[in-house]
Amino acid sequence: MAIRFENVGIAVRDIEAAVAFFTDLGLTVLGRDEVSGEWADTAVGLDGNHAKIAMLQTPDGSGRLELFEYIHPDAIDTAPTRPNEIGMHRVAFAVDDIDEALQIAARHGCRPLRGVATYGDAYRLSYVRGPSGIIVMLAQDLRRS
Repeated sequence: MAIRFENVGIAVRDIEAAVAFFTDLGLTVLGRDEVSGEWADTAVGLDGNHAKIAMLQTPDGSGRLELFEYIHPDAIDTAPTRPNEIGMHRVAFAVDDIDEALQIAARHGCRPLRGVATYGDAYRLSYVRGPSGIIVMLAQDLRRS
């Protein structure tokens, strides 16, 4: 059986704010839609599933994010995820300039959880609390700079 990575799906409170954040970081919107109906109920496992969706892609084409904002059933707010909680809690991006990426994030009201760390001589890293509380890891490979 062949298998390949397709995308990471993230539920957001405000799809417009999330799309603006990720496109400012450099992702491209591949498509947008509003989905509902029996096929969506079956695929997702929620009766009456109705959501706005946007598919975004990294500039190199290697990664995709599917953002979705639920219209029905109502979205359920949860406490912001912490880095040590079990389950999916962050999406990571390699960036050429972490300082520039952090300036872009700040324009969206998104700040690092603590700051910027340097891992040996290899990486500068920061976890940012993004839109809808998403943790976004930004990593600059110092060996490529």
